[in-house]
Amino acid sequence: MANRLTEEQKQTYAGLFLMKKLDLKSEDGGMLIPVVLPSELSPLDETLQQLAVDDLISINAKKGRYELTKQGIEYLGRTIDEASELVDELDDLELHEAIEEIKERKLDLMRARFLWGWFEGEFDDLVQFQARRGVTPVEKMWAFYLMSDEFYDELARDFTPQLS
Repeated sequence: MANRLTEEQKQTYAGLFLMKKLDLKSEDGGMLIPVVLPSELSPLDETLQQLAVDDLISINAKKGRYELTKQGIEYLGRTIDEASELVDELDDLELHEAIEEIKERKLDLMRARFLWGWFEGEFDDLVQFQARRGVTPVEKMWAFYLMSDEFYDELARDFTPQLS
């Protein structure tokens, strides 16, 4: 894909993904993220560190895990509102119409696509996401996939043919 995301953009989207995981109860797809990451979650280390520097998450030393801060909860709420509004306003449009509307509003197409899937729960299980979309081979270690160019290239496929 020609227009790859910057590392900063990937960190932003991965951070939103992780904040949602921290916010949800485990039965709803949430998870506890330990401060000492197991190797399968190692790609998330830099993102978690940046979220902590930005005061969106903090370390609960007693429990040995990350937790959302008050500022993180507020940021997550604003982002949920943004995504909800986007879905509500564009849900009845055909894909090409939604893309045109997003472009007219001078919004970032990748952010809109990411927020849509994030809000709707499309990415809650990244292994299932890959399987549903026919990605081969499926990267079973979801943290590696979340931080890969391949994940964002897959999202961009939804609107790339429509841009011509």
